Amino acid sequence: MARNPFKPTAGANPPLLVGRDVLVEEFLESIEDGPGAPGRITIFTGPRGIGKTVMLNTVAERVQSDHQWLVIDETATTGFVNRLTAASRVLLDPEAATRRRVKAVTLPAQLGGFELSDDPARPIGLREAAGALARRCEENGTGLLVTLDEVHSSSRDELRQFATAVQHLIREDREIAVAFAGLPAAVTELLNDEVTTFLRRAERHVLSDVPLAEASRALAETITANGRRIDPDALAVAARATGGYPFMIQLVGYQVWRKASGDHIDAEAARVGVEAARARLGSLVHETALAELSGVDRAFLSAMAHDDGPSRLQAIAGRLGKGLNYVSVYRARLLEAGMIAAAGRGKVDFAIPFLREYLREHAPE
Repeated sequence: MARNPFKPTAGANPPLLVGRDVLVEEFLESIEDGPGAPGRITIFTGPRGIGKTVMLNTVAERVQSDHQWLVIDETATTGFVNRLTAASRVLLDPEAATRRRVKAVTLPAQLGGFELSDDPARPIGLREAAGALARRCEENGTGLLVTLDEVHSSSRDELRQFATAVQHLIREDREIAVAFAGLPAAVTELLNDEVTTFLRRAERHVLSDVPLAEASRALAETITANGRRIDPDALAVAARATGGYPFMIQLVGYQVWRKASGDHIDAEAARVGVEAARARLGSLVHETALAELSGVDRAFLSAMAHDDGPSRLQAIAGRLGKGLNYVSVYRARLLEAGMIAAAGRGKVDFAIPFLREYLREHAPE
């Protein structure tokens, strides 16, 4: 039996990436354009499951394969600046990883012969270590790409350190590029921080759902490439159920594949698979997203769930028994969190597929 090719796991690369080709090519062009190209600092943002981590993975793989750049992947959790500094030093001197204490890292004479001291009175920071690594890459005709996932406000101090180091390296015209990924609220805080204002000039891409035609292509090509066939009506059911939501493409594909009879996927398998995918989406995405919100945020969303389509702020205010100024504050919060999206003047809608149905199913009796 063929292995299920779909990957409904956070951050896992899908078998076929669709709807993002232009963004990937733009990033690669910035590498070709050299230091100073605006795309060399890029931020990917959007709601959960939209494919932010996949974009980081993809640009990293392409930069590495197409341009032979060195890539360091990190996550913005506590200690990431120290981890990046250590990684830079180990890459400069691989033997450092096997020694208990590194007294110095000296590059070969043909690479400049400069030295990084390990004197505790003068600790080596990220700027110095990454700068030395970038210079070594340049001597070999390449550069350094750092990807930083899950940018979060709780890492503000370290993000400031990181951004300051990157800013100095860019001013030195180093062959370096940085790609960030984070939820909208976290990215907004990063851009509004007084220390990291230069990041406002970064290329910022707000990822959204892909066209249903692209979702259909991802499902069909992945299924046929792995030895199965899917009926046209079954493909239509499956593609429509994804809503163009990248994570849902993988989840629907995974469940439809599981429900197939042999190597043939018919409409019934698609229908049952879609139901299973919707159930799993609730536990994998909706529960996690709602858990991080305040009680009033959740009440706002529950008030929206009464409507079959976009909700008017006036109606939400009435259901909550509050004034428009009050609900406008939470509208702004939920927009930044990527939970809702503007849907016309005075209207909002859910940004995460099937969140309306999830809230209705789990509404208190």
